Amino acid sequence: MNLNRIDLNLFAVFDAIYTAGSLTKAADVLCITQPAVSNSLARLREMLNDPLFVRTGHSMTPTPVAQNIIGPARDALSLLRKSVQDSHIFEPTTAHKAFNFASRDLLEVSIMPRLMALLQKNAPNITLTNYEIARTNVVSAMASGSLDFFADASAFTDPHLLKQKIASDRFVVLARKNHPMLKNGLDLETFLELGHINVSHRKKGAGPIDIELDKLGKKRKEVMRGQHFLTVPSAIVKTDLIACLPYHLAKHYDLAIYEMPFEIPPVEYYLYWHVSADHDHAHIWMREQIMEVAKTYNH
Repeated sequence: MNLNRIDLNLFAVFDAIYTAGSLTKAADVLCITQPAVSNSLARLREMLNDPLFVRTGHSMTPTPVAQNIIGPARDALSLLRKSVQDSHIFEPTTAHKAFNFASRDLLEVSIMPRLMALLQKNAPNITLTNYEIARTNVVSAMASGSLDFFADASAFTDPHLLKQKIASDRFVVLARKNHPMLKNGLDLETFLELGHINVSHRKKGAGPIDIELDKLGKKRKEVMRGQHFLTVPSAIVKTDLIACLPYHLAKHYDLAIYEMPFEIPPVEYYLYWHVSADHDHAHIWMREQIMEVAKTYNH
């Protein structure tokens, strides 16, 4: 028997006939026509090479083959029903589930620790993984189910992704304490004179700081370029270099913080997920937890 050709709906009809003992009553239970029930029974008889039911008076009497398979068939149907029901239920206190994230420093430094603390109280069997992924691979990773969430400060548009703003921040300037050129604070002239560490995932090209400076007809002195904000403090503390960081990261370090000496738009962070997961109850629950934690982002 080729299992790929089995129509599981036939077993639902089989169960209804077995229970009702009548094609007419089975049709009423299933809310389909009697000819549809008869057609399904004919297909099942052909597939199993057995009449399954024989007419006895006004009822349908199951054959030995039907009696042998009714138990396993009902078990299988019950398992399918439970699977469908469970897909609409998520109980965090008992669920064993892993969520995969891809984010930059935002989530890992500021949100994930608080999220983990919340989960340890309310969902102790939930695990989190955060890893780096190229933006070009985000959609395919989400479509395959290997990635649940992507968090980024950039606007990321794709018809297969949904997004929600989770936090906003501002850039500040980070420098070592007692910097000889910053005794009187930081103005634009000094900002342009000092060497900068530029954090970018691109090998070259202008970022938000450079774009705003270009509007002013200015250009900063970039002497080091790196991929991660977390590498900046160790370089700054040993040099006279400065760097522009989101405040939520800068505040964690024992370094001097200065406001930007020119206007720059705020940094907005977004959480992305695939449209296929939008109505998944576990996914909805995790999004709610992330948003709850994000409320304390600037504290």
